[in-house]
Amino acid sequence: MKRAFVPVASMLAIQVMISLSVLSLGVMMPVVARDLAIDAKLVGVFTAVIYAVATITSLAAAGPIVRLGAVRVCQAALLMAAAGLALNSLSLVAATIGAVLFIGVAQGPTNPASAHILAQRVPREYFGMVFSVKQTGTPLGFALAGLLFPALIGWIGWQGASLVAAALLVIAAILVEPLRSRLDVIAVADRARPSIWRSVGFVLRHPQLRVLGCSAFVFVVAQHTFTFYLVTYLYEHCGLSIARAGFLLFLSQIVGAAVRLVSGGVGDRMPRMKLLGWTGLGMAVGSTATGLIGPDTPFWLIALVVMGYGSVVISWNGTSQAEFAHLSPPGETAAIAAVQNALAFSGAVFGPPLFAAIASGVSYRAAFFAVAVCVALIGFWQLAESRRA
Repeated sequence: MKRAFVPVASMLAIQVMISLSVLSLGVMMPVVARDLAIDAKLVGVFTAVIYAVATITSLAAAGPIVRLGAVRVCQAALLMAAAGLALNSLSLVAATIGAVLFIGVAQGPTNPASAHILAQRVPREYFGMVFSVKQTGTPLGFALAGLLFPALIGWIGWQGASLVAAALLVIAAILVEPLRSRLDVIAVADRARPSIWRSVGFVLRHPQLRVLGCSAFVFVVAQHTFTFYLVTYLYEHCGLSIARAGFLLFLSQIVGAAVRLVSGGVGDRMPRMKLLGWTGLGMAVGSTATGLIGPDTPFWLIALVVMGYGSVVISWNGTSQAEFAHLSPPGETAAIAAVQNALAFSGAVFGPPLFAAIASGVSYRAAFFAVAVCVALIGFWQLAESRRA
């Protein structure tokens, strides 16, 4: 594991920076929308576009990762995100739309690239913990965005904040350059070009990977509906203030990130498919409980439900990626990880709009119950597949 420290730390840092760029527009949108005279609710559309573009670039990344090297692809992703943030600073609607597309391109390749590097350098018995550590870069990046952008906006405006973040991404791309000689040796030497469509077919035919892929799609639906709609739900449905609702979301992210590390370690000691199955059932309980809270629910109970749901709905990704890497054929980790990534990002594209449609047409309670049914079915499916395996 000593030789894995540098790869894990570098991939974690890259994940933090890319996640920061993904949430940047979400944090800055109130002031961006005011200055550009657009509706702030467009942040939901922009987020969907980011993940839609990321789905495509994730599938397209497997070949370049093998051919050019995973670190080089990560550097390109960092520079694409920097270009998007720099473009956003132009204070034009078209430039902001372009920024969304650039950030989406940057988001796609990072998980397949890190899976390609880590799978070659980490003992398989530590896959769960290592991939979970790397995936904590997402909540850490979101937290950093929440701290950095509001401070910079108050100091130099949102245009200046965009440029500062772009500069940080460029610096990150430069700092990882010395790692190429250490981490891209195997990738550059391996000139094989696995077909991404062959990898898609492999995942669909493989019993365990098939259920893992479906679970990635459904679990992301649960995760993103929780993250993106919780504050609005607690404010509109439960009567909490924005400050209280936002604080509960913050606590849920912290608890979820901690449980993600625990889940990764447990996944190295028991079958990960079984662990993910029980995680799905835990999500079903959490989503049901969240749908049942209301204006007359005591604050302490709302907090307990929110943190309990957050502890499971955020905890699964590293364990899932570790199992995908574990089941990948030799030399095809990047391609198989790209398929998992694309399935997960697809959930981020379709899930929140469907949740919003149910919440608007019926009720928030019905929307949370619908999520609970979906994750429960996936959880039982994974437990059944775990027994067969």
